[in-house]
Amino acid sequence: MARCDRRLSPYNRESPNFEFASHTNGHIEIHKSSGDMLNLFDRLLLVRKVDIFQELREDFLIRLVPVMDERVFSPRQPIFKQNEEGQSMFIVAKGRVNIHLDSRVLKEHEPEGFFGEMSLFDSEMRSASATAMDVDTVCLELTQQQVFTAIEETPGIALNIIRILSRRIRELNREKEELSQQNEHLRSGTSILETRPASRTKR
Repeated sequence: MARCDRRLSPYNRESPNFEFASHTNGHIEIHKSSGDMLNLFDRLLLVRKVDIFQELREDFLIRLVPVMDERVFSPRQPIFKQNEEGQSMFIVAKGRVNIHLDSRVLKEHEPEGFFGEMSLFDSEMRSASATAMDVDTVCLELTQQQVFTAIEETPGIALNIIRILSRRIRELNREKEELSQQNEHLRSGTSILETRPASRTKR
């Protein structure tokens, strides 16, 4: 049984998250080690279930998953705020995260949910805020630089992310259109109420 190649993982023998890997017929098997943070095995189990990464081969995930930063948040602690510059995406490992505009919640993410992925490529301002809702909400953060490095080695990562981003954009446009229609109906209803003559009370 051989230790993980340092080219595949930043974890080394001195790290509390050091993992062992065995290679059998080209298949990489990860063996759990103890540690306070999410170990590589737990990270792999989590990331495999996330849409963006589901179609990636295991050896690609071995390169990508260890470089993700683990972030722990307190209840009601902002992860990022609307109009902040974004250069990373997040995957929920534990707890819940609300995506919101001021007090209006747009979406709630539970473990295996991901958010902020649009900023991996465009570095635009965040379109909404993200706030942790539970005690010790744990997220994995993947930055632009980490993605670009992985893409240089594995172009398939970019294809998956672009495919998911395209789908998310279509979903956002559909939601925006539905909200616009709802607002139009509300305005129409309000206009009718305002123009309707008040009923007279019979004596």
